[in-house]
Amino acid sequence: MRPTHTVNKLNSKMGTFGMGTARWMLGWWDILYFGAQAMVIALSPSSYRAKTAGIVARHIYLSVGSILPWYSVLAAVVSLVITRIVVVTALSYGLSQYALEMVVRVLVLELLPISAAIFVALRYMAPISSDIATMQRESHLASWRDDQTVLRDELMPRVLAGVVSVLTLTAVSAVLALIIAYVVVYGLSPWGFEAYTRMVGRVFGPAIALGFAVKSLLFSLAVGVIPIAASLLNEAMADDSKEKVRAARVGLNLAGISESSLVRLFLVIFMIEAATLTIRYF
Repeated sequence: MRPTHTVNKLNSKMGTFGMGTARWMLGWWDILYFGAQAMVIALSPSSYRAKTAGIVARHIYLSVGSILPWYSVLAAVVSLVITRIVVVTALSYGLSQYALEMVVRVLVLELLPISAAIFVALRYMAPISSDIATMQRESHLASWRDDQTVLRDELMPRVLAGVVSVLTLTAVSAVLALIIAYVVVYGLSPWGFEAYTRMVGRVFGPAIALGFAVKSLLFSLAVGVIPIAASLLNEAMADDSKEKVRAARVGLNLAGISESSLVRLFLVIFMIEAATLTIRYF
């Protein structure tokens, strides 16, 4: 009897694992489906009537205005610290001619876009996901798959706000980092401006600039789409006790993004970053 019980228990676990894997894969399909619908509506000029345009503008203002000042201060402090460390270390090893180029390549091209995406996801998209999940439970968004009005007036503005927020924070932080790097090395003197701009132009060649823009756009789409889509799929709000325990363990607020949604988002961000690094350096 004992071996039979063990086999049945193992089969039950395998069946549960298989169902969980199937739901995980179907969840990706639903996220792609929602993202495609949201992007089609966002790119359609007919979507921006007076009412919808006002809703979009309000969400973009709330998203960018609420997090841009704090992120700008954070990006400036981090850029100052990293630039100073790199410059001092390079001087001690006689590699000062490579210090600024290293700062631009590592800080501006790699760290700041990822930081902007994560910052927007946690500071803006988390409460938005909570609102979407609440509206979903109350059946206000039950017809989002078929009702273009719901997509246009309720969901698309929030997705677009997340996209614009990531792009704005990435651009602003990149400019701040470039200015701070110049000041750290040359101070307020204008005499290093020509050499500095020539170095920046060499780093941001056509291919690198295009890759940076595409990566930032992909980050912004992931941040704008995945948390909202997960909320619509009842993944962002945890109803079962196991999900509550997992969320509490990692310190997540159930009124925000769930562990499942974060795993999906970070996985996509990691894949985008890995793909761009592979294409750029290999």
